[in-house]
Amino acid sequence: MDNNREQWGSKLGFTLASVGAVIGIGAIWKMPYIAAKTGGGAFFIAFFILTFVIVLPILIGEYIIGRSSKGDAIKAYKVLSPQTHWNWVGKLGVLGSSLVLAIYGIVGGWTLAYIVKVLTGSVSHIDIAQLSLQFSLTTANTAIAITGTGIFILLNILIVSQGVRAGLETVSKIVVPMLFILLIVLTIRGLTLPNALSALGHFLKPDFSAINSETLLLILGQSFFSLSVGISLMVTYGSYLNHTINIPKTSSIIVLLNFFLSILVALAIFPALLSFGLSPDEGPGILFVVLPSIFNQLPFGTTWFVAFLVMFFVAILSSSFSLLETATAPFINRFKSRPLATWVVGGIIFLVAIPATLSFGIWSDITIFGQTIFGAIDYVTTNIIFPIGALFTAIFVGFKLPRQALFDEFTSSSGLGRKSFMVWLLLLKYIAPIAIILIFLSATGIISF
Repeated sequence: MDNNREQWGSKLGFTLASVGAVIGIGAIWKMPYIAAKTGGGAFFIAFFILTFVIVLPILIGEYIIGRSSKGDAIKAYKVLSPQTHWNWVGKLGVLGSSLVLAIYGIVGGWTLAYIVKVLTGSVSHIDIAQLSLQFSLTTANTAIAITGTGIFILLNILIVSQGVRAGLETVSKIVVPMLFILLIVLTIRGLTLPNALSALGHFLKPDFSAINSETLLLILGQSFFSLSVGISLMVTYGSYLNHTINIPKTSSIIVLLNFFLSILVALAIFPALLSFGLSPDEGPGILFVVLPSIFNQLPFGTTWFVAFLVMFFVAILSSSFSLLETATAPFINRFKSRPLATWVVGGIIFLVAIPATLSFGIWSDITIFGQTIFGAIDYVTTNIIFPIGALFTAIFVGFKLPRQALFDEFTSSSGLGRKSFMVWLLLLKYIAPIAIILIFLSATGIISF
């Protein structure tokens, strides 16, 4: 146990850093598609319930692993379960964080390129077919794609190399409030579009007939992804916690803020789509093709689109440096230098991102099990690493750690008693693992519902 390990400077800083860590691609381009597919308002009701019943208990467990061990994603398991092989869960988390960051780096590079395109008028006043062509040309341009990815990962390296307080916490205190402000402004603009309120009201009316076992698994998978549960990210963040932090309460606040942000994203995007008679699409098309076509038809459309792109860039940046911290932390002691470890790990992730970047251009014909390199990385992280990591985290905390140690961590500075602890433990040990197994089996096609 490293008692000299860096710590968060304040509860607010930790909370904002954690919220920033869970805001990313999934919340903005994946959530609208899933919400439309799973009954509109019914999605948000199911998302809220499943997150609190299944995902929150594991999130609390990850923080407990981190704080009780004072170790990085790999060392934490060695400290809490020495002379065993449980540290493979942490290694899987480091791998998952690195792969997700590679994806984020590519999308961050696209976003930077599009900010330049909008400011120079390259995507203004053109129809949706031309916008689609522009997006294809941008992603296929090797120089633009690799340069954008490199700049984005460089920003992450510069932030993480500064450490927990000077880097992660300081930047989070700036970018997370900025993100909420931009989202609120965009939400207000979206709600003032013609027929937006009536269309949104119709969409958000819960359609519970769309909720079945398949859509519940889809919603639960989105919840895991949106809270970064399963890749040891929160184990790493938890290792910087002191014992004055109420883990159950703070975890609940983080989940609520994440839910509130999901609502804001819906209110910012859906009115624009519905007002123009468009339906949400999964993936980058909604950001770089559909929304630009809408903004081009609005007064001051360029200004609003730039604001949206800045909001999206801030969201993925706040998520990505938490991923780099998770991947870097295990190597800081080995390199005897945080900056050196950050540059080495960040450089490796950049090299991993290059083939995925080229899969939209000169390497588009290269496939792995029928998918592009980019698609294969996305599939492996979302459908394999996340659920397996979350499953074994729940098993490790619920069955491997001493109950008294768990009770002490759960109740530390919380004022909660044994009844609350037993409810959490029940959800963690039994309900969550069963749900994750169902998600994994469904995602891999082993079973269908």
